[in-house]
Amino acid sequence: MMNPYRHMELLAPAGSMTCLHAAVAAGADAVYLGCDAFNARRSADNFTLDDLARACDFAHLRGVRVYLTLNIAIMPDEISAALELARQAWRRGVDALIVQDIGLAAEVRRALPDARLHISTQMNTHNIDGVRAAAEFGAERVTLARELSCAELAEVTEEAHSLNMETECFAHGALCICYSGQCLMSSMIGGRSANRGTCAQACRLPYTLCDEDSDAELSAPGDRLLSPKDLCTIDMLPKLAETGVDSLKIEGRMKSPEYVFAVVAAYRAAIDRLACAIDEGTSLEEAGATEEEHRALSEAFSRGFTEAYLSRRRGNDIMGYGRPNNRGVFAGRVTKAKGREVAVESQTELHEGDVLEFWTNKGHFASTLEAFERKGDMYYFEIDGRVGKGDRVFRVRDASMAFHDDDLEPRLPARMHVVAHIGEPLRFVAECAGVQASFEGATVEAARTKAITPEEVREHVDRLGNTPFFLTDLDVDVDEGVGMGFSALHKARTQALKMLAEAMLDPWRDRIIEKTEKPEHGRAMSKPTADDACVVAFATNPACARAAKKAGADVVFVAALNYRRGEACCEGRIVDEEQAGYPGRCAIALPVVDKLPMNSEEDVDLWKWAKPEKPLFVENLGQLVRGANMGSLVEVGPHLPITNAASLSVAATLGARRVWLSPELSLKQIAELGKDSPVELGIVVCGNQELMTCEHCLLMSQGACNQKCSQCERRAHAHTLLDRKGYRFPVVTDCFGRSHLYNAVRFDAAHVVDELIDAGVSAFMVDTTLMSANEAGKATSRVVRAIEAAKRGTNVAKAEGCTTGHLFRGVQ
Repeated sequence: MMNPYRHMELLAPAGSMTCLHAAVAAGADAVYLGCDAFNARRSADNFTLDDLARACDFAHLRGVRVYLTLNIAIMPDEISAALELARQAWRRGVDALIVQDIGLAAEVRRALPDARLHISTQMNTHNIDGVRAAAEFGAERVTLARELSCAELAEVTEEAHSLNMETECFAHGALCICYSGQCLMSSMIGGRSANRGTCAQACRLPYTLCDEDSDAELSAPGDRLLSPKDLCTIDMLPKLAETGVDSLKIEGRMKSPEYVFAVVAAYRAAIDRLACAIDEGTSLEEAGATEEEHRALSEAFSRGFTEAYLSRRRGNDIMGYGRPNNRGVFAGRVTKAKGREVAVESQTELHEGDVLEFWTNKGHFASTLEAFERKGDMYYFEIDGRVGKGDRVFRVRDASMAFHDDDLEPRLPARMHVVAHIGEPLRFVAECAGVQASFEGATVEAARTKAITPEEVREHVDRLGNTPFFLTDLDVDVDEGVGMGFSALHKARTQALKMLAEAMLDPWRDRIIEKTEKPEHGRAMSKPTADDACVVAFATNPACARAAKKAGADVVFVAALNYRRGEACCEGRIVDEEQAGYPGRCAIALPVVDKLPMNSEEDVDLWKWAKPEKPLFVENLGQLVRGANMGSLVEVGPHLPITNAASLSVAATLGARRVWLSPELSLKQIAELGKDSPVELGIVVCGNQELMTCEHCLLMSQGACNQKCSQCERRAHAHTLLDRKGYRFPVVTDCFGRSHLYNAVRFDAAHVVDELIDAGVSAFMVDTTLMSANEAGKATSRVVRAIEAAKRGTNVAKAEGCTTGHLFRGVQ
C-alpha cells in the first residue's frame, strides 16, 4: 500500500530569494513565487527573470520544484505581456504555472503545450463541477477553495484523480473571510484590487454590526468582524492524508524568511514522522506534532489558530474578533513597574532583540528588548511605554529565530571516484541522483620530492565547501609515487561538481518554445445600437421581480437561492394569476457558491431549475461548463471575471451566449473588449455591488445560534457593518448561512448608457437585491428611460449620492 505521507507535497511560499532558501533548507518539496508583474502578491519582493533562473537552478539542484504564480485578472492590454512572461519563465525552468484568468490559461495551454498548468484558488473551485471545468483547459492541478471540509476535499480529489489531475489545499497561514477571487472590498473602497495583487486588507479593519430595523449597534466579542484566525492543520495531517489531496500549501509570500523556515520545518518534521509511523506500523497518535512544533508555529506568526472549514467549522470559533495581527506567544507578566524600568517574570527564555507586546488596561504596545539583566526567571529592562503590575507580556518576534541561509545550506548526497594514474589525465567522476559527470585534468606525473597519499586526496576532495553536495562515498585510485599539488585537486573537484550540477539541470535547459500564431478569438458580433439594448433585473424576491417587470424589464433573473427569510423567488412563487406567462421572460440565476452548506439537513438541488434551451445565469466556471453541456442558454455573471478578449473567447467556446463584464473594468477597457467580442456583452448599471461572499455568517458575531439558517430570525432583519468613517455596508445572509457583503454606496451608471452602448454593451442589469419593490420599479424604469434617451442621442441625469465604481478610474 502506498504511504500517503510519502506522496503529499509540502508547498512553501517564497516571496524573496532568502525566503526560497529558507523553504528549501526547511525541507519543502516545492515553492511558489511570483515575478514583478501579474501575481497576487505585488507587494512581496518577488523575482526578476534573472532572479527566477537562479532560483530555479538553486531549487532544482536540491530536488525542489518551482511554481510561478500568474494568479490575477488580466486586463485587455496585458494578455500578450502575461503570456510572454509565462513563456520566458518556462524557458528559465519553472515546473508549473499557476493561473487564475481563463483567457491566460487557454493561451498558456496553446502556446506552451508541454507546460504544467495549475488552476489558482482564485478561480473559486469548490466542487466537482469546478474540477471538471478545470479539465477543459488540460490543467494538471487545481488549488481548491479554503472553504471545503475534509469530506468535500476527498470527494473533489477523487473526481480530480479520475481526470488525471492533482489537487492542492491550503494547510497553514492566513485565511481570507471571502471566497478567493470574489472579494471586491479593497477594490471598491480604495481602488486596490485583490484580483490584481494589491489588496489593502480592509477585512482586518474594525467594524460594528448594526441592526438597521432598530437602528441599534449590536454587541460582539470584538470589532474585527471580518478577520479570521490563521489556519493550522498540523494536528489533522492524518485526516488530510486520507482525503488523497496531493499538495499541502503554506500561505505567506509576504512573510519573513524566519516564518517560512519555522513553519515549513514544523510541517516537514510532522509529515516525516507520520510517514515513518506508517512504514513501521506504529501509532499515528504518538507521531503527532510536538509541543515544540506548536510553539514554533505560534512564535512564527499567529492570529490564533483554527482548523476552520476543514473540520466543518464556520462559526465564531474561526474568527479572531479581538485583533487582526500577530499575537505571538505568552511570555510572562509584569511583576514590577517604576517609570521606564520594569521587571517581567518569564519561564520562556528571552533574547536581546526580541519584540515584546505588553497588554495593558489601556491597550497594547510593542517594545524591542535591548539591554537586560536576568536573575533566574526574572528579567529587568527599560521600555518606552507605561505598564502596571500583572500586565501580560507576549513575544511577537523571537530574535533567536533569525534565519541565516549560509548556515543552513541543504546538500545532496553525492558519490565521487578519483583516478590518478601516472601518465594519464587526472580523472574525477561525480554522481548524484542517477546523474553522472566526468572531468579530466592535466596529466599525472611522478613525484619529484614528496608523493601524495590516498588519505591526503580524501581529505582535500571531501572539502566540498559552498556546493549543493556532500559526499557519501569517495573511491580513490592513486598510483604510488604520484606527485600532485593540492590546488590541482581542488580545481578538478570543483570542475567535476560544476559539471555534475549542469548535468542535473539539463532537463530544464533543453526546453524549446515554438513561436505560435496569434489565435483567432471567434467571429466578432456586430456592434450593438440603442435599438438592440435590453434591460434585465436581478431579483431575490417576488415583489421586486414583479415591480421590475412592470417597469419595463425585458428579462428577470430569478435567484435560485433564498437570500432573505420568506422571500424566495423560486418554486413558482413569482407567478400568480395576474402574471400568467411570466416564466417565459424569466431566467434562473445560480449563486456564486453552489455547494451545499456543511451542516445542512436539507438536500437542496439548485440545479433542478436549470433546463435545456432555457436561459441560465451562472457565476462560476463549473456552472458555465455544466450548464452549456446540458443545453441551457448560458449567461456568465460578473463573479467569473472576464477582463480580456482571450477570456471572452474562452467563455464563448465553452458555450456562453452573453457575458456580464467584471465591475473592475473601466469604460475604456470595456470599449476595447467591445471591438471584437464574439458574444453579447452586459453590465450591471444599478445596484449595490456585492463585495464579498463568505462561508462564515457575519450575523453570528451576536452570539451562538441554532444553525438552522433557513429559519433564522436574524435573517429577517436588515443588517450593516459600520466602518470607522461612518459608511454602512449592507449584510445579507442566505438560506445556506453564507453572508453577502455589499458596497455602502449604490452603483449607478444609467447616465452613461449611451457611452456603454457605443463601447459594445447591449444588456443592462438592475440588481434589486437590496431594494424595496418601489425602488426596484424606479431603478428599472430609469434604465429603460436611459436606453430610450440613447436612441434620441441624449441621456438621463446622473443619480445623486451614487458611485460609478471603476468606470472612470480603473483599478491598480
